Amino acid sequence: MPYFDAASAAPLHPVAREALLASLDEGWADPVRLYREGRRARLLLDAAREAAAEAVGCRPDELVFTPSGTQAVHSGISGVLAGRRRAGRRLLHSAVEHSSVLHAAEAHEAAGGGRSEIAVDRTGRVAAADVAAALGQDAALVCLQSANHEVGTEQPVGEVAELCRESGVPLLVDAAQSLPWGPVPGAWSVLTASAHKWGGPPGVGLLAVRKGTRFSPQGPLDERESGRAPGFGNLPAQVAAAASLRALRATGEAGEAARLRGLVDRIRGRVPELVPDTEVVGDPARRLPHLVTFSCLYADGEALLHELDRAGFSVSSGSSCTSSTLTPSHVLRAMGVLSEGNVRVSLPRGTREADVDRFLEVLPRAVRAVRERLGVPAGAGAARTEAAAGAGEAAGRTVDALGKRCPLPVIELAKVIGEVPVGATVTVLSDDEAARLDIPAWCAMREQEFVGEREAERGAAFVVRRRV
Repeated sequence: MPYFDAASAAPLHPVAREALLASLDEGWADPVRLYREGRRARLLLDAAREAAAEAVGCRPDELVFTPSGTQAVHSGISGVLAGRRRAGRRLLHSAVEHSSVLHAAEAHEAAGGGRSEIAVDRTGRVAAADVAAALGQDAALVCLQSANHEVGTEQPVGEVAELCRESGVPLLVDAAQSLPWGPVPGAWSVLTASAHKWGGPPGVGLLAVRKGTRFSPQGPLDERESGRAPGFGNLPAQVAAAASLRALRATGEAGEAARLRGLVDRIRGRVPELVPDTEVVGDPARRLPHLVTFSCLYADGEALLHELDRAGFSVSSGSSCTSSTLTPSHVLRAMGVLSEGNVRVSLPRGTREADVDRFLEVLPRAVRAVRERLGVPAGAGAARTEAAAGAGEAAGRTVDALGKRCPLPVIELAKVIGEVPVGATVTVLSDDEAARLDIPAWCAMREQEFVGEREAERGAAFVVRRRV
């Protein structure tokens, strides 16, 4: 069964498995103790730290292991903000950061700090000029992921790092998605990562704080990990995480990255041809080599994932149509792209070409099955009907989609758009949060005009003018 969700968690690397099993016998003791078992454990910890630091591109004494990537993000943000309290209280971050960054920013704001969100373009990329414009005397920290976890778009970390250096503001880089493919360039100040993204065991994060960065660890402190990650760490898992990351660097990832990029290019090119009304999102060139995301009109994201699972493919989704949330992915919302029927494919190392080919065979049938269950008519919204051709038709229609969840409001719109004259409007009443994103995106895809949104007695009224 092909596993196509490496961006969530990569399969355990063979080197990680070997190192984990070996270190269970040698790394069980407390590495801060002075007896021989403790000294042996300390040697393992120091070797793991050196290997991880070399892969990251920092000094060993600048890197600590944390219980997770999320913990690394929260510790990194809170430590820098506390250390720079006198310099400023404003945290800057892109609109597409991982939820761990956004939650940390919300906590900072709730405690009285300032917060600025930097917009992205339709590919999900931040403009360095926008970061420069947002920097100011009260800026304490800038957070920017190296590559997006949902659409794969790479960010201009090197340019932003230089701007931050000139302004004297530290830059925290969430490198969880990109670190498996190489070190992060530029003069960043703080870096975080998570081992299960590169084939290490779960429960291990990395936090690197470069010398010269003002940093005051928050929370419970002790003598371990420079006070930045208190408690007895999972040393065997840390050894395995460092060993697998070192193995990736030693073997070189350029060849595998190029091979996976070719497979992703095939998916990016073929999906719009095979599946009508589909939008491939993210930067087509400046992106991670193994990840592609697309959204399918008139499709329920959760149902589509279940269809693909039954066909033998494990993929993920940032769609609003999943059981875990009734709101669109904040990443897709910030980009202004379609969120319904969203599918994220992230290929693990070693993915076979035959598996990608079979995925491209299965996908059209899966989407068609979901659309049929939702009652989507063939060519929804594409053709002008004879009933709409007469000049004496009513000026417009109102569609009551209240209480209906994504993708039903858009489906209802598509059913009636061909029944109004060109130039007339359709008003969709909806209380579904996803409609704010999906109706304008539908208009852009179908060359219709999104007039705007206004408040209604319940929810909102979305007005669309028929152009074709």
